[in-house]
Amino acid sequence: MLRYLIIILLCFLLSACTSKEEKALIKIYQKNKIYHKKLQQTEKLQLKENGITKVLLTATYMFKPIKNKTDTRDELFIIGISIDGDEEKNLTSNGFSLTLDCKTPKEMKMISAKDTRLKNLSFVSDWTQFYVVRFPHTSKKDLTLLFNSNTLGKGVLHFAKVAKYVIKKDSIF
Repeated sequence: MLRYLIIILLCFLLSACTSKEEKALIKIYQKNKIYHKKLQQTEKLQLKENGITKVLLTATYMFKPIKNKTDTRDELFIIGISIDGDEEKNLTSNGFSLTLDCKTPKEMKMISAKDTRLKNLSFVSDWTQFYVVRFPHTSKKDLTLLFNSNTLGKGVLHFAKVAKYVIKKDSIF
């Protein structure tokens, strides 16, 4: 009988501790919910030369789902780019290109580092230039953003209009 009482008491203590930790984690998540949602829609890539990062690019997909089945809104991204060594270059300079599923941007506009749209984004720094990039609408659920540099090569970022684990990829087998 004493053995059962000890086991029940031990289970009660362990479950009480777990629920306190869980509540604290949920409270922290709720406090920064917008930041965490944007972080889920953010991808980063590095282009290197001789093992040294020359270009750091972050892209946040600014998609907000709506209930309207005939959604034809443009695809909107906030792109941050940090280029090592050359102050003259930026995302719109010669040698860099950006495409979304082989489509060029409709609009690419530089924004200030103090812009309110950057408030809840990750990877925001003083030495990064930020752009709002608008692409034509696509009905695909998975998107491929290609960043190309004439001298450093290319990098690919993958985004989704639904959770990435929901998208069914073609099987190898």
